[in-house]
Amino acid sequence: MQAVILAGGKGTRLRPYTTSLPKPLVPLGDHPILEILLRQLSAQGFKDVILSTGHLAELIEAYCGNGKKWGVRIRYAREEKPLSTAGGLRLIKGLKNNFLVVNGDVLTDMNFKSLYDFHKKNNAWATIGVVARESKVDYGVIEIGPRGALAKYIEKPTLPYLVSMGVNVFDRRAVGAIKRGEPLGIPDLVLRLKAEKKKVLCLKSSARWLDIGRPDDYHAAQDIFESDPKRFLHARS
Repeated sequence: MQAVILAGGKGTRLRPYTTSLPKPLVPLGDHPILEILLRQLSAQGFKDVILSTGHLAELIEAYCGNGKKWGVRIRYAREEKPLSTAGGLRLIKGLKNNFLVVNGDVLTDMNFKSLYDFHKKNNAWATIGVVARESKVDYGVIEIGPRGALAKYIEKPTLPYLVSMGVNVFDRRAVGAIKRGEPLGIPDLVLRLKAEKKKVLCLKSSARWLDIGRPDDYHAAQDIFESDPKRFLHARS
């Protein structure tokens, strides 16, 4: 199985940690985030890995090499100009009929293979891994009915919602929806596919998941990883 790791962003929200390091090489415990992902992918059978790089690409390439030490084969697709999360997929040669795409800054114990298998079984053009989240509203929420009548008054409710995990599977045909050299994000790509009536699915996961985008997120990820590193270094296959 084949996986693409998106490792080209500048990580501006995570400064100062990313001033001299690309975000995927920021460490959790003794391991860069990127190494944790590579170990997980290898354990789950994703042996063909493409790293989509841009900012400080040479540091990522120097650290990861050919991937042999993690039991994977790594090759690189370097962006000369930023193309966002989906645009760089057009640069990659040799994409398989179906391939996993993972953001290089997520900490999760997700079963990537289950998402991949679900995508293939359903013959989708794109499948999005999603996870449940909830937010507490610190105010009384009002719903108004006809003529200003009070419909509902809910004091400080907790609102559930689903978020993208930054883990997706694509059919190779989906890449044809990206123009060569076009900066395009994955959200825009899947919405474009949906508008073209292509099958875009979602699979809800119960996995532990954190997006390491801001310093507070990074500190939380440090604590979670160090409390149980085996959970992530030996994520289930």
